Amino acid sequence: MASPGTGPRVLNAISVALFLATIGLPLAGTLGGVEGGDQAAENRELAAFPRFDGTWQSIAAYGSGIDAWFSDHFAFRARLVQWFGETRYFWLGVSPSDRVVLGKDFWLFYADDFSLDDYANDRPFSEFDEANWRESVVRARDWLAEKRIAYVFTIAPDKHVIYPEEFPESIRRVGPMSRLDQLYAALSDTRVVVDLRPALNHAKAAERIYHRTDTHWNDLGAFASYQQIVEAIRAQAPGVPPAWPRSDFDAVSIQTDGKDLAGMIGLTHVLYEDDLTLAPKRPRLARVVEPVGRDPRAPADRVVTEIPGSSLPRAVIFRDSFAGALIPFLSEHFSRAVYVWQNDFDSNLIRAEHADVVIQEIVGRHLYSFVPSPELVPR
Repeated sequence: MASPGTGPRVLNAISVALFLATIGLPLAGTLGGVEGGDQAAENRELAAFPRFDGTWQSIAAYGSGIDAWFSDHFAFRARLVQWFGETRYFWLGVSPSDRVVLGKDFWLFYADDFSLDDYANDRPFSEFDEANWRESVVRARDWLAEKRIAYVFTIAPDKHVIYPEEFPESIRRVGPMSRLDQLYAALSDTRVVVDLRPALNHAKAAERIYHRTDTHWNDLGAFASYQQIVEAIRAQAPGVPPAWPRSDFDAVSIQTDGKDLAGMIGLTHVLYEDDLTLAPKRPRLARVVEPVGRDPRAPADRVVTEIPGSSLPRAVIFRDSFAGALIPFLSEHFSRAVYVWQNDFDSNLIRAEHADVVIQEIVGRHLYSFVPSPELVPR
């Protein structure tokens, strides 16, 4: 007959064994080659295995590097991340990440990078900040005008600006005016600023123009913006061809995995996106020459397109991720177009490229994090 303490001891042993198996399973699976993190699903660069080259720096960083690598690559990580996301999203109705806000009707919104401050109209521009922005744009306009270079400045509206009705009502605005409103008011007399909001709101009445699971506009939103930008350029540089009409495209809906915001909550392969695209009916002539053969929409610090044998004007475009969807449209209007992923003005690049047109695009939320430098524009 078993002693009275045998039962509890057996249960304790089983509990310890299960605990050790649970914490040891990821390590065993990793050593056995079981899949770890999924870079595409998480929408970020996973930590690389640390390099050891014998230097003191590599020795000092090796421990933290191994820790970061294991955290991203331990076995079953992708599945665990997905289960965590599904539990919070579907069962609890909350976002699995503080970087993403769950909106209405299955819309996702970006919450990082001062996006919530921007939605709430928190911390308006000071008089100094507003004056600094104005000086930067006016100096760029005047310097380019002296060289007979057309200049357009525009702000890509965040999704919450165009679809505020899909934003959760629990997050409220605290100020009456956004930084975007302030800046457009300060630049209203410059004749180089393009406010894309009226065209986007008009297009929105007929079709969805931003992705549900991504921070960006889709082809339809990019197209409406492109038409306004080209119209503004042509007011200064009539040699730029008119924007293609909508009749030159077929609207196509492609069902894809969830996009960047779905990745941030670990649900890339769970949520889906009806990606509304525009397929041209006539051939596009512009070709990506740097990086050679690259999809023009793919993230890159520098993208260069050319139209072989063309005598059209040349352009330099300072931009961020929102302009990725503009590249296939805009490139048809320039013999050579250089897209650089930066907000700062670069007079040396403009000179080197012999630009006839300069476009400066910045997403609205970056009005909180980017401070322009007027001194970058030569006198």
